[in-house]
Amino acid sequence: MNLFNTIEKDQEYWLVDQVKLKGASEQEYREAFSSLLDEWRKKQIGYLSLLMDAAHEDWLLEQGFHKISTIVEYARTLDDSSSVESEISVGALAEGGMADSDFAELYERCRSGSANKNKLFTIEQVMESLENELGTDWRSSCYIFRKSDEPIGLSIPIIEQGTVDEGRLFYFGVVPEWRGKGYGTELHRISLQLLKSIGATKYVGSTDEANRHMIGIFERNGCELRDRKGIYRVDR
Repeated sequence: MNLFNTIEKDQEYWLVDQVKLKGASEQEYREAFSSLLDEWRKKQIGYLSLLMDAAHEDWLLEQGFHKISTIVEYARTLDDSSSVESEISVGALAEGGMADSDFAELYERCRSGSANKNKLFTIEQVMESLENELGTDWRSSCYIFRKSDEPIGLSIPIIEQGTVDEGRLFYFGVVPEWRGKGYGTELHRISLQLLKSIGATKYVGSTDEANRHMIGIFERNGCELRDRKGIYRVDR
């Protein structure tokens, strides 16, 4: 029974996400995570970032974690109601037209001014993680949105690891000067269509509970609140 998904980056960090399963007890989660935490400590990894139900918060604080924030998770099925006609053009980074360095700059602009409190990585680490987590063909998963040839946002639709049809957005963002104009909702709706085109039948998205703009986008695009988890961190 897999109770946690883990992404490991050399000696730098572990990213751990609780997998909520029906029938799994609180004690089973704590025992499984205790084993994982012991392994992390033995390997002397830099830090561990954890997404876990807040019911375990007091116990996690006793283990040396500190709380960063709370993540809310929204979900919806992907059907024809998510289709959209738009004047926005969209193309993959793999198609050319933008250098990796320019894409990194666009990514940095999109995440600037974010309400999300869990800011773990530099843009250099983000670019490195794309290949580490998405594979050598990562550019085919990175989509750039343009209006009148001007890049205004990006989206990275993927199928969640360990599933065959759960769509996620590895990242989604709009550049600051195009925020507050309704484009976020439109670009997110296009992203849902991109997920559907790669075989997703459902979508799960998450954001910081403080990110009211992203929560509004979820709700306007038919997503419903599914879960809440705390973000916790411990350093070596």
